[in-house]
Amino acid sequence: MTISKLVFIELWKRKSQLITGLLAITLGIAVIVAIQSVSVVSEQNVARNLDNLGANILVLPQGASIDDYYTSDIDAPTLPMDYVERILNSTIAGVDNMSPKLTRRVKVGDQSVVLTGILPKSEIASKPLWQTSGLTGAQLTTACAPNKTANISHGLEDEKLKRKAIDTLYSDDCLAGSQVANRLKLRVNGRINIMGKEFKVVKILPETGTVDDDRVFANLKDVQKLLKIENQVSAIEIMGCCNAISEGLLSQLRNILPDTRVTTIGQIVSTQIETNHLMKKVTLVMLIIIFFVGGISIGNYIWANVNERKREIGMLRMMGADRSAIYKMFLLKALILGVAGGILGYLSGTLAGVVLGPYLAGIIVKPVFIYLLWSVLFSVAIALAGSLFPTYLAARFDPHTNLQED
Repeated sequence: MTISKLVFIELWKRKSQLITGLLAITLGIAVIVAIQSVSVVSEQNVARNLDNLGANILVLPQGASIDDYYTSDIDAPTLPMDYVERILNSTIAGVDNMSPKLTRRVKVGDQSVVLTGILPKSEIASKPLWQTSGLTGAQLTTACAPNKTANISHGLEDEKLKRKAIDTLYSDDCLAGSQVANRLKLRVNGRINIMGKEFKVVKILPETGTVDDDRVFANLKDVQKLLKIENQVSAIEIMGCCNAISEGLLSQLRNILPDTRVTTIGQIVSTQIETNHLMKKVTLVMLIIIFFVGGISIGNYIWANVNERKREIGMLRMMGADRSAIYKMFLLKALILGVAGGILGYLSGTLAGVVLGPYLAGIIVKPVFIYLLWSVLFSVAIALAGSLFPTYLAARFDPHTNLQED
């Protein structure tokens, strides 16, 4: 009779012990898989929502003031339009979208208005709040996805990834912010005279609660000509991946554009980074706890099994089985428990994530099949680690003592 056959017979005859040992591993793995499945989707959801807030990096001329991030491009010194091409031609990862603009204060009648020249496709893509008015910008993809599953929707609506191209603004077209439209009593298809040039208001932008509400937007090339500032911009707004920003995106941009000031909205970036770090720490803590708790549970199970089978171990030794056979017998049992516990834990944890995700986190969780491999490997590691010491003691039992009557 082979060692493996002995193990399977023993497992079959002691079903209650098998279920107890298997349950300890299964529950632990299930908890890890459920937490990780939900946290990964939650992390992606947070990342998408924060990215959808719009541009989070601003490139300004060296002499520009950054006392207020949102108004620092107004009447700022200019920098060459070629800087946009310089960034595009670089190998920097994490730049989702760039929006160059030229901004100046102008007079419309007796009213002061902020005129901003934009490239419509790029600008609208970086302004998610504008999407509610029916405007659509350039199609974007996530530039620095942390893994292959990062762009999987998991049922989430990612507005940034759904944007389509928009035709450019004609030379006499403009967009008006909600506040400036109220002040100047502008209407869609109405007219506004700026520095002697007539513009047609093709859209009144929705109220955003930002400085954009008090701006008039026109085509960048036409604004450059109108202001007589050819091939120059006052700022370049960048939608940067928050993970890339934390890994040195700003310093890379500064190396490419050494004579500029590159700044970011710290609150947006730090919020995503802190959230991601928190989720990773929670998962790591749970992994450590489950490893020790699961290892101790399996160790107790194997030790109890060793004590119950002292006489059997003694008989095997007397029949010529060496210590390596005892090792193989108990470690094979631990291996079987580990594989079974990993598979059952993955299935249970995935099911829990799929069922509870929409209720607890408001997100749709889908199975991540690579977790099956990690579940089995981790479960086997727990089972083997927990069984090593009792197996070592079992192999060192004196067969003569084990066969003595109690």
